[in-house]
Amino acid sequence: MSPVSDDFRRSQVATGALFFVLGFQYATWVSRVPALKARLDLGEAQIGLLLMTCGIGAAVSFPLVAVLMRRFGSRLLSVLSSLALGVILLALSVVPDYPVTLLVLFLDGVAVGCLNVAMNAQGAALEARFGRTTMSRLHATFSAGSLLAALLASGVTSFTGTLAVHFGLAAALLAVLVVAARPALPVDLPVEAAEPAEKRQRRGFVLPTVATLWMGLAMVFGTVTEGAMNDWSALYLKDYVHAGTGLAPMGIAVVSVMMVCARIFADGWRTRFGDGRIVRTGSLLAGLGLALALTVGGVVPTLLGFACVGLGVAAVTPCVYVAAARQGADALSLVAAMGTTGLLAGPAVIGFIAGATSLLWGMAAVAASAAVVSLCATRIRWPGRPTPSAPADPRLAADAT
Repeated sequence: MSPVSDDFRRSQVATGALFFVLGFQYATWVSRVPALKARLDLGEAQIGLLLMTCGIGAAVSFPLVAVLMRRFGSRLLSVLSSLALGVILLALSVVPDYPVTLLVLFLDGVAVGCLNVAMNAQGAALEARFGRTTMSRLHATFSAGSLLAALLASGVTSFTGTLAVHFGLAAALLAVLVVAARPALPVDLPVEAAEPAEKRQRRGFVLPTVATLWMGLAMVFGTVTEGAMNDWSALYLKDYVHAGTGLAPMGIAVVSVMMVCARIFADGWRTRFGDGRIVRTGSLLAGLGLALALTVGGVVPTLLGFACVGLGVAAVTPCVYVAAARQGADALSLVAAMGTTGLLAGPAVIGFIAGATSLLWGMAAVAASAAVVSLCATRIRWPGRPTPSAPADPRLAADAT
């Protein structure tokens, strides 16, 4: 293996650690919501507000994240926000009451927003530096982090129900990962160079361009599709298709498995066909496949339609993040925030549609959302296949140490 390949693998693993951290941290505290509920004596509505507070923190953080990205760069911000997520886990293990818990989870959402933008900028920098597609596999690493967090939660709770022990172990693991990954993280120049010099010198929030808004819309409708499938697929199978109790959860499973598998292979597809074609074709497949399944009905056609959604939208988020990162910190921050908004608002909007009409029309709206992504993709200027960039500035080499 050549030295360049070795460097790429080290940077790929290091950047993947950031995605792993985000998935692991989120799944860790969400897995212990029942314990928080019992310890603080909370009701269902209060738990719902807790979950919403975290999402609100991530959604409203984008002006701050844009400023921090320009000030510190994605490399340093990703390290700081990853460490902050570990500290937040420790804080959650000792929160004394509900108001403090709300504050901690709002800060968690802000840290998630910071890491989400910074790690995707790191992924884009990695692709630009080495001329290889890797963002889809990095996003698959997020799912691996969530899986390991669930396994750790199951193992720890079998020995002790103490949150301090569980969250302390998780925070220590996060700290070790971040410290080990830091030296091999990509430098920021390939991404930040896309911004004009005068824009990089500004420190305030910059209004988005039309190109950025098209990327944001693609991200919104893409995440609406993802979020709605996770929240409504089981209920649709049970109440509308009349699937058995054991088959109803298979909707989520089919979508999730197809997304993970597709993300493992999607980087090769991106190299061969280009990001724009992958997003346009994939989102159209998702919309048409789901629409056909809704029209035909039945358990098997429905599951096949759900599989089309998982396969079709898997590469949407990674590709849009790469395109946004090439436009600079402001574009990436806004697109990430719009994606978070789609995840938060999408399932609720589908619920309102279902309540006013039926769940069939709600799922039809999901199919339409996927089709809108394909339309938005025609308006986005997608980056070409990246070519390796060898930094000539010796300060970049020093920064990597």
